[in-house]
Amino acid sequence: MLSSGRDLFKLIRPHQWVKNAFVLAGILFGHEWKDPDKLLLALAAAAAFSLISSCVYILNDIQDIEQDRQHPKKKDRPLARGAISVPMAALLAAALFSMGLALALFVSKIAAALMGLYFVMNIAYSMGLKHIVILDVFIIAMGFMLRILVGTVGIDIEPSEWLLFCGLMVTLFLGFTKRRAEMYVREGGGASRAVLDHYTPLHLDIMIGVTVSCVIMSYTLYTMNERTILIHQTENLIYTVPFVIYGLFRYVHLLHSGGGGEDTAKDLVRDPHILVTGILWVLVTFWVLEPLAL
Repeated sequence: MLSSGRDLFKLIRPHQWVKNAFVLAGILFGHEWKDPDKLLLALAAAAAFSLISSCVYILNDIQDIEQDRQHPKKKDRPLARGAISVPMAALLAAALFSMGLALALFVSKIAAALMGLYFVMNIAYSMGLKHIVILDVFIIAMGFMLRILVGTVGIDIEPSEWLLFCGLMVTLFLGFTKRRAEMYVREGGGASRAVLDHYTPLHLDIMIGVTVSCVIMSYTLYTMNERTILIHQTENLIYTVPFVIYGLFRYVHLLHSGGGGEDTAKDLVRDPHILVTGILWVLVTFWVLEPLAL
């Protein structure tokens, strides 16, 4: 029974919930964390997205069960090794989706609609869109962008153009690094997804270089934007830029030398450099935006 509980816990992948921090971007960069109602809705939205994303992960594992059994790492997933039956996994997915949708409706109808779009988009991805080169990465990026939209328009916060553009570049960067990491697995003799046949290492490295450059430029310009300065009443957000640059460069280093990039959530918490940089970025950002908050 204890083993089964651990397998069910692994099946929903709670470590992936760190990705839902994107939902909280609107609260931070919209300077709305002092509003308790907005903060409650943002936290509820993040929780709802966590439940629905776990449902999606389970459905993906059901869809890819045979392929996962050939993968050097994914073969140890509960479904791939037979620790959890497909009917039990499907029942858990249905329960997670129902709870997530109910919580999303508590947030707002717009938030529920955006999460519904996320669910449908991921089903379409699993059913065939993941095999279309470039589009596959854009769909991964759109999943993150929907998180940002849920945490902004979903709780009645207007997203800035800079936040949306920088968010898009970050998510495309993560998508292309994921494909590059999978390319390394394939080069090592492991099983791989079919879409990698349409990518080359050079192709992916160029895309990664373009997107990481756009992230740095867009975030830097955002910190100096007149509207940003007006909203936050400070010009000092520019001092958070070095943390962003270091974190991005460290992530690229892990990709090419440490086997990182395939699982973003694990990379963010396992690598001490990225973890400490992320914590310092949050602390410095709060200190800049609200000096008395720390």
